[in-house]
Amino acid sequence: MSITNQQVNEHAFLQMMYEDPYFPNHVLDKGTEILRRLCAQIEAEPPADLTKLYELTQRATEEFNALEAEFEAADSEIETTAREEICEEFCFIADAYGFEDAAPEELTASREW
Repeated sequence: MSITNQQVNEHAFLQMMYEDPYFPNHVLDKGTEILRRLCAQIEAEPPADLTKLYELTQRATEEFNALEAEFEAADSEIETTAREEICEEFCFIADAYGFEDAAPEELTASREW
């Protein structure tokens, strides 16, 4: 998956979580893949408006929902700090692709964590 947005390419996704040993790197790697795949989807088929962006972010959020079981299996969870960082990453992506008006709550509205 090729991403051309320089701001995204220079960004270290989930960095604070990687720095905390409570969060397993192998699960964080999957989270990073979800976020990078979202960026690739936005570049491949740029959303025409916020509604279309939200459709893409909801799919990515549902992938994070599925990761919760893997966090739990590794004696971890998507707790408050993780929730905030993941949501900030969705906001970063929206901003990086010109959707500065995206509502943070809407970007991850289908989250179960």
